[in-house]
Amino acid sequence: MQPARHSPANDRLDRFRVEPWVDAIGGAVERWPGLWRYLGGLESRRLSGAMSDIAIRAPIFICGLARSGTTILLECLAAHPETATHRYRDYPGILAPVIWDRIAARLYAHAGAPMERAHGDGIAVTPDSPEAVAEMLWIAFHKDAHDPGRDNRVERGALGQEFAAFFRDHIRKLLWLRDGRRYLSKGNYDLARMDALIGLFPDARFIVPVRDPVTHIASLMRQQTLFSAGETRHPAALRYMRRIGHFEFGLDRRPLNLGNAGVTAEVERLWRGGREVEGWSLYWADVHGFLADRLEKDAALRRAVLPVAYETLCGDPPAMLRRIFAHADLAATDAFVADLAGRIRAPDHPALPFGEAERQTIATMTGPALERIRRFCRSADVPAHASTGSA
Repeated sequence: MQPARHSPANDRLDRFRVEPWVDAIGGAVERWPGLWRYLGGLESRRLSGAMSDIAIRAPIFICGLARSGTTILLECLAAHPETATHRYRDYPGILAPVIWDRIAARLYAHAGAPMERAHGDGIAVTPDSPEAVAEMLWIAFHKDAHDPGRDNRVERGALGQEFAAFFRDHIRKLLWLRDGRRYLSKGNYDLARMDALIGLFPDARFIVPVRDPVTHIASLMRQQTLFSAGETRHPAALRYMRRIGHFEFGLDRRPLNLGNAGVTAEVERLWRGGREVEGWSLYWADVHGFLADRLEKDAALRRAVLPVAYETLCGDPPAMLRRIFAHADLAATDAFVADLAGRIRAPDHPALPFGEAERQTIATMTGPALERIRRFCRSADVPAHASTGSA
């Protein structure tokens, strides 16, 4: 949720509280997206001179299934002085970032101390922390972007000219506003749009974390329980999640449709029936099978995409961070990498909630996709199925 300006949460579910003014303005943006698109276009025209020399070079996109390490990767890359990314405070006025930045500077002038985010994963945030809000741009132009009943993939050349121009201008404005040289974005759903994004930005770099399915599914299930409870207590949190474009878990959970409508429908059916382990296993296999398909068939994507093994990131942060910065073409000193590596640790959560039968179900359903994606990682980056551990 959006970090509160002043008061900390008193218990775990209080972190889902959305301040009334945030809910009200978010609702206004949702009801009148055309107005905000107009404001975004207006500020682009007025800043055209200032932005004329700003080049979009090798934008960096972090994407993949939630709970695989995307947030810590965003924080590490956002710490680099050349990158510019979105922040929590950019919600809900992201469509007109320059206008909204002036408003947000006043709204958050006296923001409180860092607070642990709603996920309860130990990551403390402030309004100035990097956050995944770029999904709002897609939603403003593509109303059915999160409809599981339709194909959510976006192919090369399939982006409309209006959105492509708006998106390019938005990136230039963010680089100008944040005094950055490289655009950085975390958007889990961009996995379905890699083809379109590399068509728009041929030098784009993608970083896709991959996590062992046993611990990954355990973490996803815990978040589903947590977010469902939080959104039940605080209905505004559900509205916030819908408006910001996060449907990974909670009361409005939606799987990506990656071109296999039958699989997507079956995932939804399993979830509705309370068969979480099977539903998540099928979805994990579908997502990572899709990724393997694209990497096997497309040489340009193979060059652009770096799969990052979550377990290796946690086990040997300096080595993996050096690979990540090299892939992103960002210079990083040993001291800089060492400082970032100190922030990364394996999650400290209860033991896995699975019995032997459930672990076998996960292994059987995800095994083929896991083996395929392992080929695109270093041999030790994605281990075989875990039988013990935490998530």
